[in-house]
Amino acid sequence: MIRPTLSTSAGTLGVSSRGGAAPPPPSQLAAREIYERIAANIGKVMQGQTGAVRRLLAALAGGGHVLLEDFPGTGKTTLAKALARSIDARFKRVQFTPDLLPSDILGVSIFNQRDQEFRFHEGPIFTNILLADEINRASPRTQSALLEAMGENQVSVEGERHQLAELFFVIATQNPVEFRGTYPLPEAQMDRFAMQFTLGYIPPEEEALLLTAQQHVHPLDSLRPCATLAEVVSLKQAVESVLVSAELKRYIVDLVGGTRKAAGVQLGASPRASLALMKSAQALSLFEGLDFVTPDQIQELAVPVIAHRVVMDPQARFSGASGRGVVEELLKKTPVPA
Repeated sequence: MIRPTLSTSAGTLGVSSRGGAAPPPPSQLAAREIYERIAANIGKVMQGQTGAVRRLLAALAGGGHVLLEDFPGTGKTTLAKALARSIDARFKRVQFTPDLLPSDILGVSIFNQRDQEFRFHEGPIFTNILLADEINRASPRTQSALLEAMGENQVSVEGERHQLAELFFVIATQNPVEFRGTYPLPEAQMDRFAMQFTLGYIPPEEEALLLTAQQHVHPLDSLRPCATLAEVVSLKQAVESVLVSAELKRYIVDLVGGTRKAAGVQLGASPRASLALMKSAQALSLFEGLDFVTPDQIQELAVPVIAHRVVMDPQARFSGASGRGVVEELLKKTPVPA
């Protein structure tokens, strides 16, 4: 196990976006307690999805965004709602359709007759948690409205820059079996998502419990907040204090860089994938009560962080090759730091 020997101050994490001094992050024990509290609360609604909840919260604490690609009825929307209610956050849902316009997401300036001036009316993107439902049903023009927001936590409308909330988290969904009337997400959009993963069908015994739980009322209706927005922001700050050794940083770079040289790959993962993998691994380590990253966290998250960014060439794709397969092969052959 690699444990960094570098020392760092947990209290020097800069200044908050609101202009005041950022409060010190919670202790390692307190941060883990916040995570366990939120995960347990979501677990009241999401039966048999412990792994998915763990990855979702790792992306949230690491400052990334999530793309859920799964079949209808697996609980993608419910997961997003359960997270928003668990942390008492503002939640907006946008149903992406072919006729949706960028202004429907970002907002629009409307002329005020009384004041004789234009006033900007915020769109649903001005929230804490945004559910972009069936994102691949909107046109590429509308999909691109999220690029700046997801990359820089701001939007530019009519030449003016508008800052988003300090906690801004996008959960997008898409259905992998429907292609009629859909627009595949471009590489730049895919690269903005820290992770892509599926929920999958839960075991029969868990599904039976789900039927009982929803026989009279949906558990989501009675779900109550268990953490504040301030606690979630402090959790994100605590992630920054988790140490990553130079050897493990190189291990991350070797895994990501290996996708650019792999056979059958047309476009490998970008340096943004390396950053996302490091930050997500830091979050996972914090959840496990560690103040340093080990190879285990990197290996656990490599596929959901890297695979969706890998573009296979047509011949390899028709032969059945995939980004997931490329990353799994790299995990087997890339030397792990001792």
